[in-house]
Amino acid sequence: MQLLFIFLVVSGGMGLSVEAGLLGPLGGEVGDLWATFSIFGVGAALTFLLMLFFSPRNSPSFFTQPSWTLLGGILGPVYVVILTVAVPIIGIAMTMIGILAGQVFKSLVIDHYGLFGAAHRKIDSKRIIALIFIIAALFLVAKG
Repeated sequence: MQLLFIFLVVSGGMGLSVEAGLLGPLGGEVGDLWATFSIFGVGAALTFLLMLFFSPRNSPSFFTQPSWTLLGGILGPVYVVILTVAVPIIGIAMTMIGILAGQVFKSLVIDHYGLFGAAHRKIDSKRIIALIFIIAALFLVAKG
């Protein structure tokens, strides 16, 4: 089962690279914020349709959740704007490796301290070495 989820998240990462490749040219044509808006508009429409057909009807309202849990709604557009602006300047590979470095670094901190309700997973030497390899990849792609 774990291999299935690894495959799914790797596939999701590939999808993000495709999204970055689409956003750069779209932002160049219609503007960075319009490109971001269009991506979220299409995503919101698709999510709404999925909710209509697949969401449980008795699930708790998100209005009853702590307000800090909704911060992802702010972080998502910021991420997409960064992709839209960065890709034409530094390329898809450099953008995605930089995003990955930031994600892994912050993920290690979140896991280590168990933030946001995540299970505690201590930072160990293997995790640090993995982060160093990602930073090395960022350096090598930048110099290449």
